[in-house]
This record gives sequence, C-alpha cells and structure tokens, in this order.
Amino acid sequence: MPAFAAGPSPAPAYAAPARPVTVPRPPTTVDRMLRSFWAAGRRAAPVPTLAVCVAVGVVGGAVLVGRPPGIGAAVVGMLVCAAAVPVVVRRRRFGDLALLVLGAALLAVVAVRTAGWVVALCVVAACWVAVVATASARTAPSAVLAPVTAALGAVRAVPWVRHGAGAALGGRRHEAVTVLRSAAITVGLLVVFGALFASADRVFASLVPQVHVDRLPGQVLVGALVTLGAVTAAHLAIAPPVWSRARLPQAPAARRVEWLVPIVALDALVVTFVAVQAVALLGDPERALPSGVTYAEYARQGFAQLVVATALTLVVVGVAARRAPRTDARDRLVVRVALGVLCVATLGVVASALRRLDLYVDVFGLTRLRLLVAVAELVMGAVLVLVLVAGARGSGRWFPRAAVWVVASAVLGLAIANPDAVIVRHNLETQTSSTIDLLYLQGLSDDAAPVIDRLEEPMRSCLLYRRGEQADDDPLSWAWGRQLARDLVPTVPTPSWCPTPGEVW
Repeated sequence: MPAFAAGPSPAPAYAAPARPVTVPRPPTTVDRMLRSFWAAGRRAAPVPTLAVCVAVGVVGGAVLVGRPPGIGAAVVGMLVCAAAVPVVVRRRRFGDLALLVLGAALLAVVAVRTAGWVVALCVVAACWVAVVATASARTAPSAVLAPVTAALGAVRAVPWVRHGAGAALGGRRHEAVTVLRSAAITVGLLVVFGALFASADRVFASLVPQVHVDRLPGQVLVGALVTLGAVTAAHLAIAPPVWSRARLPQAPAARRVEWLVPIVALDALVVTFVAVQAVALLGDPERALPSGVTYAEYARQGFAQLVVATALTLVVVGVAARRAPRTDARDRLVVRVALGVLCVATLGVVASALRRLDLYVDVFGLTRLRLLVAVAELVMGAVLVLVLVAGARGSGRWFPRAAVWVVASAVLGLAIANPDAVIVRHNLETQTSSTIDLLYLQGLSDDAAPVIDRLEEPMRSCLLYRRGEQADDDPLSWAWGRQLARDLVPTVPTPSWCPTPGEVW
C-alpha cells in the first residue's frame, strides 16, 4: 500500500489564562462598627415609644411655628430629650442622666433670655450634650463626632420606626392606610370649605375656631422633624453605637530624644514669651512698651494670635501624648514633666490674652464678640487644667466627659450671667458719655432692659424705646427677659432725639 505522508500535526491547545482569584477583603473595625450600627435599625420600635415620640412631634409642630421662642420651645426641647430618659434610668446610666439634666438646663435658657445669639448657643450646646448622653459617648473621638452620630442615628431611626409601626399594625395595614387616607381627605375638605364660608360670613366665622391655614405646611414639617429628633434620641439610648467607647489605636511610640527635643524647645519658647508678657503687662510700662504705644494699643496687637496659640497647644499636647515614649518609668516621668511645663506655661499665655482683652475693652468697650472670645479662652484654660490633672494622675479615661461638662457649663454660665446686660453695665461704667456707642447698645436684646432702666434721661428712654414690642399674651411664647422689658414700656417716654449713624451722644 502506498505510504501517505503524515498530515500537519494539530496546533497545541493553549489554556486560557487563569483569572485571578479575588480574595474578599476582611472587614475592618470601621466596617464592623457600621454593620452593628445599621443592624439595630432592622429591629422593631416599641409601640409605647412610638406613641410618645409622635405626641412630642404633634406638640412641637403646634408650639414652635408662628410664635417667638419662649417657654413653649423650651418645653418641646426637653420633651425630645425626655424620650431617652426611661432607657437611661432603667440601665442605670446615671452619668448620662446627669448630662441630660445639664442639657435640659441649657434648653431652659430659651424661656429666660431673648438674645438670639445666647439662645442659639445654648440650643446647640444642649443638642451636643444630649447626643453625647443618649449615645453614651465615653471617648474623645465619640464626643467630637456627636453631630455625625446624630445624623446617622436619624437615618437609622427611619426603618426602626417603620418596622415598629408594621409590627403594631400586623395584618391591619390596609385598614390603617384606608383610615388615614379618609381622615386626610376629610380634613382637607373641612379646611377648604370652612375657610371659604368663614370669609363669606362674619357670623359663621365667629363660630369657626381660628386656624392659620398658612401655618399648616410649616407645622407639619416641624412636627415631623421634632418626631424624628425624639425617635433618634430614644433609639440612640436603646442601641448606642459601638464606637461610643472606641478609642484611637495606639500610635507607635517615638524615641525619647526624637520626642523630647521639639517639646523642650516649645517649652522654652512659651516660657520666654510668658516672661516677656509679665514684664510688659504687669511691670513698668515705661521700659516694657515701645515709645508712643499705650496699654490699650499694645493689648490690641496679637490677641487673636494668642487665642490661636492656646488652641494649637491643646492639639500639640494631644498628639505628643499619643507618640510619647513609654518604655519605663523614666520615660513616663519625662513625658509628664515636659508636657506639664508646656501646659503651665500656656496657662500664662491664657492669662496674658485675658489681660490684653481687659485692657482693650476698658478703652474700646465690650461687645458680644469680645465677651464670647473671652469665654472661649477661659474654657481652653480650664481644659488645660484638666490635662494637667490627667497627667498627674496618669489616667485620662475621665477626661472626655469632664471636657464636655466644662464646655457645656461655660455656655450655661454665660447665659446665666446675662451677657447683654453685662455689656451695657461695663460700657457705661468704663466709658464717657461721648464715647459710648449708643447705636450698638440699642441693638442689644431685651435682656439688657433692667440695667438700662437705671440710667438717667434722656439716655434711658433712648435705649428703652420700642423694647418689649414682641411680647404678647400668648403664654407659650413667654420669656422672662421679654416680660421684664414689656413691664418697663409704660414708663418710657418717647425720646426727643436718639443718635443716628454718624452722630455721637
């Protein structure tokens, strides 16, 4: 048989390149915290808690819209915080309960003071304190991130409420939706036709309860927000986030020389500056001050820089404490001494800044901003003292809560001191009549009225004229400062002349 040549050999088969195997990334600590946090939103809210929160929302919508802040707003704020109290008491979290009481005291300022900036500051501080208390924040990061916790808690509370409402209704959800739809249609028809008939006939209008239809959208929105706030407070108290007790991971310790050199250099710089300030502000001004420069002008220069330096010192101390060497007892002693010297010297910077401000306001007058900056500097000084105590004790677990108490108590103390009245009293005692800025004093709130009432005419009538006009007979908008100003109205004659921009007294 003929031989056949072998055909071409088949091409070798090439295997497709293997796809890389994706190894799932292990969850980080943050991932685990967030998963645990959101998992609490899949539970059902207790029906009594939902009922209380909805009732608080209804009260808030009816009280907060259409009237100036007063005792009604203060009560609504306290009711929102009170939604978390049963859980806090049941779990014996008495430290958190004390913070909630402090928050309630801050909210009570709304019923006492009328200065908008004081009320706003107290409300913000109360919200911060309430979140720290309900979330049981125990560490510095959790206390600083309280606003983030509140925002995430509000988002988490929505499914919690939905599951709770679903569990309460059970198989009657369709019936509930039907009832709500019927009620909404009924209310809408009554409001529309009632408004038409009331506008057409005065006799019928006298029989119809006074309803401000234009306020209804705002009341619904505010009521929903108040309900959400109460629900968030209750849910944070029931299921606090796991990061409430989380601490920053321990940073690697620096070597002793590497850590000590910059801290000692900063110590020397701050101590030298404080010594110069002691000579300039407490010693002989003829030798310490430049020629032609008064105390007030000298004090005015650099005050803002000293405030920033105080704040930066707190940051430096925090970072240095994390990176401090801690191999043995000698390292710990070196750290305490170096940081202690820095804190004590910075207290001298605080004293210098306050002394500068005191000299400055004696000449140029006291204002809200200057008073607020002085309080902020005092708060930073108090926090420095807490740092010194923590360093001396060798433990700072109590420090974050103590700092929260210091800040919130300072805000409450500022409100109790009645800052607008303090401004009027200080400026009238330290300045001559030709240098008093009456236009600025006229712009202060009704809280200053009792101090102004002790002035002589015509300055008294000029500063008291048209005060207390916002006061009305609505008990829900009552505020003590507004009422005091209103009581003075009958005794205030119409001023014959008051300064206008560009004029002096």
